[in-house]
Amino acid sequence: MKISAQEEYGLRCLVQLATLGEDEALTLPQIAEREGISTSNAGKLMWTLNNAGFVKSTRGAKGGYSLDRPAEEIYLNEVISVLDKDEIKGHCDSYTGVQDSCVHTGDCGIRSVIMGLHEIVENALSNITLAQLVGTEKKVDERFHRIQGLQSTLELN
Repeated sequence: MKISAQEEYGLRCLVQLATLGEDEALTLPQIAEREGISTSNAGKLMWTLNNAGFVKSTRGAKGGYSLDRPAEEIYLNEVISVLDKDEIKGHCDSYTGVQDSCVHTGDCGIRSVIMGLHEIVENALSNITLAQLVGTEKKVDERFHRIQGLQSTLELN
């Protein structure tokens, strides 16, 4: 799976907001500076995330962006689907060669593999919350592998 720059920056911006206290917010310039992106790019991302209900914006001197839902209730598959411009559903339409439609549209051995891989990734992302991405890389890595180990144990039982 390839994560686009938009998906990664959007997730990183959300992680920044997930680290804030209850009454705290970040302005666009603050988000942009923390993530090393332009303010206009941060603005586009926050506009998209706001319209999807992940963040809210508050005007005024103490205004800025904050999460609209608890980080424990925001799953990565939701975020990726909002930020993803290259959805797998249109895969066959994207690789038509020089023709209007793929020559294998009716019978394709590759499509089932691609769709199966997409389903595996979608299921994995649907079990990871934004809250689980907060912390140092080492802590997040340990948390992720512990969760992965628990899931493997449950599948074996």
